[in-house]
Amino acid sequence: MTVAIDRTTTNERVPSPPVRLSLATASPVPGALDGAWWPRSRDLLRELPALTDVLDARWGRITRVSVNPAHWPVIPRKVPTTGHTVNVGWFTDEQDPHKLILLSYAAGRWDLLVIPPETSAAAAARLMAAAATVGGLLTASGLMASESAFREAGEDLSREEEWETDGGPPQWRPEAEPDRNPLLQGR
Repeated sequence: MTVAIDRTTTNERVPSPPVRLSLATASPVPGALDGAWWPRSRDLLRELPALTDVLDARWGRITRVSVNPAHWPVIPRKVPTTGHTVNVGWFTDEQDPHKLILLSYAAGRWDLLVIPPETSAAAAARLMAAAATVGGLLTASGLMASESAFREAGEDLSREEEWETDGGPPQWRPEAEPDRNPLLQGR
């Protein structure tokens, strides 16, 4: 019998692609969110190290992350990152399902909108810009609902435009049904 042993350590991480992140500029006017993060998957163990690497340099060492488990299939208790470990917690009722809370001893708390990985690039760009708006008042779920309404309105408009370019509703033509045309019934 052959047994495979994985000898990789937490120090041997595979380099990840650049983090898709948009942050609000520093301002005395607080907003509901501090920015947005668009992960490539729903795997926190794989996604969080790249995010914390970027944010550690900007905000100080991230020590704790909190998520709502609604959109994360597996939530590890600890995630190894460069030089330290991040503790991960979750709240089901108290935390917005589309928000990630990051805590740092040095600088405090930040709330990021988490854009679902399957979101289109255009929608993600709109969401990232909206979440990074200084003094923005929409919550993470509010932004997601707004984007959903925008997408549905666009789909309705697209269907209407398709209807108009196809000539609109089918027209009744008397020559197509001579038995229903009163002028042709006496023939």
